[in-house]
Amino acid sequence: MGLLDGLLGHGSDASPAAVMQELDGMLVEGEAVQVAFRVVRDLMVFTDRRMILIDKQGLTGRKVTYLTVPYRAITSFSIENAGSFDLDSELKIWVSGQPEPIGRTLARGADIRGIQRAIASSLR
Repeated sequence: MGLLDGLLGHGSDASPAAVMQELDGMLVEGEAVQVAFRVVRDLMVFTDRRMILIDKQGLTGRKVTYLTVPYRAITSFSIENAGSFDLDSELKIWVSGQPEPIGRTLARGADIRGIQRAIASSLR
C-alpha cells in the first residue's frame, strides 16, 4: 500500500496466505481466502464462504471488531473502478436487514474483479 493510499484510507490488496495466517482459528476447516484488502490496520476478507470485516480500534489495535456476512445475506453490490483522473475504486455491498450499504474505498489497481468473482460465485 502506498503512503498516499494509507493516508487517504484506501484499501489495497493483501496476500491471501498472510491473511489466512492472521485469521488462524477463525476460519472453518477447508475455508479459503479468495481476496483480501487492507485499509491501514483494518481488513476486508472474502473467503469461499463469507465476507469478514475486521476493524481494529484504539491506539494499540488490541480491541478488534469482527463482522461476518454470509454471502446469502448480500442482496446486491456495486463496484466503481478508478477512472482516468480518479485515485480510487469504490465498493458498496447491500446486506439484507441493513438500511445502509457497507462501503469501502479501494486503491487504484485493487483486484476488483476478484471481489466480483468471490461474491458472484457465492450467490448462485
